[in-house]
Amino acid sequence: MKLYCKVVALALCLGILLLLYLFVGNADEPPLKVAKESHLAHVSSGPGSNLAPALQAHFGPVQAAEQEEEEAVQVSKREPRLHKKTGKRSAARGKFANVRRPKDQKHSTAQLSLSQWMHLAVVACGNRLEETLIMLKSAVLFSNRKLKFHIFAEDSLKPEFDRKLQEWPSSYTKKFEYNVYPIAFSVGNAQEWKKLFKPCAAQRLFLPMILKDVDSLLYVDTDVLFLRPIDDIWGFLRAFNSTQLAAMAPEHEIPKIGWYSRFARHPYYGMTGVNSGVMLMNLTRIRNAQFKNSMIPTGLTWEEMLYPLYQKYKNYITWGDQDLLNIIFYFNPECLYLFSCQWNYRPDHCMYGSNCKGAEKEGISILHGNRGVYHDDKQPTFKALYEVIRDFPFEDNIFQSMYYPLQSKFLDAVHTLCGRIPQVFLKQIERTMKKVYERQVIINVGGNFRL
Repeated sequence: MKLYCKVVALALCLGILLLLYLFVGNADEPPLKVAKESHLAHVSSGPGSNLAPALQAHFGPVQAAEQEEEEAVQVSKREPRLHKKTGKRSAARGKFANVRRPKDQKHSTAQLSLSQWMHLAVVACGNRLEETLIMLKSAVLFSNRKLKFHIFAEDSLKPEFDRKLQEWPSSYTKKFEYNVYPIAFSVGNAQEWKKLFKPCAAQRLFLPMILKDVDSLLYVDTDVLFLRPIDDIWGFLRAFNSTQLAAMAPEHEIPKIGWYSRFARHPYYGMTGVNSGVMLMNLTRIRNAQFKNSMIPTGLTWEEMLYPLYQKYKNYITWGDQDLLNIIFYFNPECLYLFSCQWNYRPDHCMYGSNCKGAEKEGISILHGNRGVYHDDKQPTFKALYEVIRDFPFEDNIFQSMYYPLQSKFLDAVHTLCGRIPQVFLKQIERTMKKVYERQVIINVGGNFRL
């Protein structure tokens, strides 16, 4: 009897072990291979797969890296994180720890509502009418969402802006609204402000007080050209932390050739200062902030601070309002977000040798043709981009009427330092024009094709 019980118990144990093996024996085998094959099969069979040969035939050879990058965007449905929460360790990295490289911003605009207006401000005085119109044209050509232009100009220029902008085709004028404002300074001596550096340039300092109903704004100089949608730089607003209220690019990347690091006689931001030709602003935060300063121990509002700050440093500043902004953010570094030089690319980034790593990697996003380079022959690469956008008929084929003439002009610029790096100038605008072509041609008439 005892032997019988032992046999039964042993049989039960073996049975239990067999059941456990059947249920959990294969638990360690990951089912990823099947899922991956299924997902890729779905992507490769979608409508985009039929368009790829036709696009390649039209655009010519495309770099493999760029093609893989765009395929990855279509496959991935996750949105990128614009910035991570910073702890004590990352906070100790210094003033420049908040720099976001172009890679971080690549898909940021997908998080923004398509119905949201983007606000763009510019100040035009003297002979800056044409430059301003070409800048606005580049914004309208390439941007995805609707724009509101805030144009500050002398009274004599207002009728010209109205006439020129109304001549644009309706397919483009429906993408924007605009207002032309008179030049106005809310504090201090208006004549002093107007003559500070270039005519009317100090107007940008007063935008928070004048545009009281605008929450956020991108300010640019008249000699700026957009080589990709404004939507992309607008996305940096989402990357601001709780204290940041404006964003600019460094004046230089290398202190040894930087102007501020060599010649400035006043405080300036960081190691090389910042350039104010492209400035993204959260106007609501600027209006509400109390700023540390060198005049009184307590904080001052933006409006309270401007004129006393100018009076204190007016004998030491060279670049006018840009110097004042550098002084402000020297005392308030936590308020400034830095973006890469590719978002404010100037002749200084190539005329002494290429020194903008962001542009070398991603191409130029925003071109800033200061030093008058659009109108002389010192930097033909800058002039070429200005002229092809100026001469582009709005409703022509963008590759035939803009990109191919641009390539031809660049062949004449290879003898210059900036002309020796054509890929830096062409990479981003080629990508942008491809997307514009897809949006205007393939999406609009694609339903009539049977590829």
